[in-house]
Amino acid sequence: MFTVNWLTHVFLDYKGSVNQQTIHGVYTDSRTEMTNGLFVPISGENFDGHDYVLQAVDNGAIAVLWSKQKELPEALSSSLMVFYVEDTLAALQKLATAYREKINPVVIGITGSNGKTSTKDMVAAIMQTTYRTHYTQGNLNNHIGVPLTILSMKPDTEVLVVEMGMNHAGEIKVLTNIAKPDYAIITNVGESHIEFLGSRENIAKAKLEILLGLSDKGAFIIDGDEPLLQHCHGQKRLITCGFAEHNIYQITKVHIQDNATSFIINKATPYTIPFLGKHHAKNATLAISVGICMNIDVEQIQLAFYHIQKTGMRFEKIKGKNGVTLINDAYNASATSMKAAIEVIKQLEDYSEKILVLGDILELGAHTEAIHRSVATVIENPITNVYTYGEASKYITDAVIEQGSNISAAHYTNKAELLHDIKPHLHEEAIILFKASRGLKFESILAELKR
Repeated sequence: MFTVNWLTHVFLDYKGSVNQQTIHGVYTDSRTEMTNGLFVPISGENFDGHDYVLQAVDNGAIAVLWSKQKELPEALSSSLMVFYVEDTLAALQKLATAYREKINPVVIGITGSNGKTSTKDMVAAIMQTTYRTHYTQGNLNNHIGVPLTILSMKPDTEVLVVEMGMNHAGEIKVLTNIAKPDYAIITNVGESHIEFLGSRENIAKAKLEILLGLSDKGAFIIDGDEPLLQHCHGQKRLITCGFAEHNIYQITKVHIQDNATSFIINKATPYTIPFLGKHHAKNATLAISVGICMNIDVEQIQLAFYHIQKTGMRFEKIKGKNGVTLINDAYNASATSMKAAIEVIKQLEDYSEKILVLGDILELGAHTEAIHRSVATVIENPITNVYTYGEASKYITDAVIEQGSNISAAHYTNKAELLHDIKPHLHEEAIILFKASRGLKFESILAELKR
């Protein structure tokens, strides 16, 4: 990765013997095996990483970033290289910026209310056909995760794909200035974190912060169907993707099969992706547009989708007890993503029963009731049953009942009762969607229904 000597040019205040020893990784968790690693202790609300520096050294750390306000433990080895900084989190971000500048890859930054991770997976698959590519693993998309993603790339990396998440205004600004994308993607503007941001308009403004770090020659790629991004049209180097005719990349003839979605771009080029839903056709088109910008052949892009490594709990199809089909889409939820998942279930063929198990959508604040009720607008035949679990999700059930359809709907606060009522649906002709915010931990319910 980089040497101790190189670090002395990034952090000028240090103690120890300067040498050419190579740092093999950067770590914030002292429990991790970190042979020849750099430990960065982060101070949180409930813990202080500085308290665990001896554990980090026991696990192989040879260097540490250290807050000037903290006393070094007397038991610390004198051979440990210590770099003194005002703030270790800011120093981690500074280090990531310096390392990204050192490696100088093409950077693709991705943000949006929904679809960030799936889009990231598709962009990475396309880039890997042609370039040495490094990309965000799991959900390392925040003020700590983005620096760690950058700092884990190999020195020969040609393309860096960075997912950027946020809860509050100003957070994307920090991340984009660390990553400095050459291509910036906004997947969509939903309702996620509206409790903190107040409105979808403010969410759009927060997502648009990604432009503050965009390189001068970079391209900006957006959901061209989103009204809140319409004011971006006419901007230099803007690429729009969507279903409307005005888009540079227009999507038509979307067909959802049992395990894939096929579609056509600009009435000419066919694609098939291993994701289900119209919304994923749009995410794929965002990824395809970057591939074309990066001069990757269309044939290579088409093939890339067959080798994609999908992040778990994103519309993950599982065979459950008695042959029932379970859909685990419970990594997180917003009203937009919940409605999109329901639309997919409605379109899938060969199931006599289509059951929705929906949980609370969190971080909605004063909008909680209205947004949960809005989900019911897409719950119609051929959906047969709706089970909601939690607290606020009761508004979904109430709205379904008020619609007066023949769909059976019930709300639960007890997991055992919910599981009891799901059991009659465990057969080969049933498909059950599980969708909720991460805090509901729906994977524990799914575990009871797997084979």
